[in-house]
Amino acid sequence: MQWKKSFVAAVSLVVTASLLTACSGGGSKDTAANAPVANEFVIGGNFELSGGQATFGKAAVNGAKMVFDKVNAEGGINGKKIKFVVLDNKSEATESTNVATKLINSEKAVAILGCTTSGDTLGMVQLAMDKKIPVLSTSATNPKVTVDENTKKTNDFIFRACFIDPFQGTVMANFTLNNLKLNTAAVLTDNQAPYSKGLAQFFKESFAKGGGEIVADEGYVTGDQDFKATLTKIRGKNPDVLYVPGYYEEVGKIVKQARELGMTMPIMGGDGWDSPKLTEIAGAAALNNTFFSNHYSSEDTDPLVVDFVKRYKELYGDVPDSMAVLGYDGALIMVDALKRAGEPNAVKIKEALAATKDVQTVTGKISYDEQHNPIKAAAIIEMKDGKQTFKDKVAPK
Repeated sequence: MQWKKSFVAAVSLVVTASLLTACSGGGSKDTAANAPVANEFVIGGNFELSGGQATFGKAAVNGAKMVFDKVNAEGGINGKKIKFVVLDNKSEATESTNVATKLINSEKAVAILGCTTSGDTLGMVQLAMDKKIPVLSTSATNPKVTVDENTKKTNDFIFRACFIDPFQGTVMANFTLNNLKLNTAAVLTDNQAPYSKGLAQFFKESFAKGGGEIVADEGYVTGDQDFKATLTKIRGKNPDVLYVPGYYEEVGKIVKQARELGMTMPIMGGDGWDSPKLTEIAGAAALNNTFFSNHYSSEDTDPLVVDFVKRYKELYGDVPDSMAVLGYDGALIMVDALKRAGEPNAVKIKEALAATKDVQTVTGKISYDEQHNPIKAAAIIEMKDGKQTFKDKVAPK
């Protein structure tokens, strides 16, 4: 039901925004490929509304819409309304490129919010760089999103609202060694997902550096259904803990099948676990003794978190997950930049984003480093009887 409600909300948002705004054409001279509309800020939304990460995209759109609707209700920015045009990338990197092309060429977007996953975001990075359109990913944690892998230079039009994989992988390695006091680990990586490979890499490096031993290092690919042969192999190595930095669809099946094989050790992962579908797929009992790093906890008593959770539940009927809060935070960062840019000019918006400093969001106060990464704390979530519980909070060092 929630999916249907959110999808309808996303579609109606596009339609409503189109009706509320009138295109006057023109705009200031710009080096960007598109011609921005003078009387509004057209912000494209490139999100996963269907496919394997559909809950991520729908939650992020819900969060972003809360911010943009509020700004428009209060009169907009310098009298200009925000038109939020959301298209479905189907949780596919190639489709993400197509969506970005439509948003830039047909919708005349002067900035893009999204995607939620690293792979889908990477699918539009080069296009956005070529077209000089700023992109603010809500939750793409792979370092390659904002830094060119070959030149090591920052992709100057690409930004994000989340922390990055090195921090997330390191947090869980340290949590295993220092909090759980466990010293051997097996790693099961989605070799098709840059996100999963990134977290696995930094977990393994940090775990070994801290004195731990990786006793098994296995892989799978997105869409796999049967993991029992690989899990049986891992079970034979008798690790203290199993680290699975994947997305909820496969993770749910892995946890379920691991427990069926009698594997009772702690199983851990990253923010890709954060979906209500995880419990549906794995089962509540199987998820006991599992932990994952995340961007926030809805149980946090910080007044900003309490207020956000309350308003989100009133609008959508559910407790917001991390993708929802990062959609909300990404929109807050974008609005701050739009105010300082002052006009729908893609280059000026990019420059304003790069200068982001001390923007208060739900997950922390945001300033960008030289690689366009916000540095902020991570929450450790423990699953108990199918529900997320706040275990700990780890600040950046």
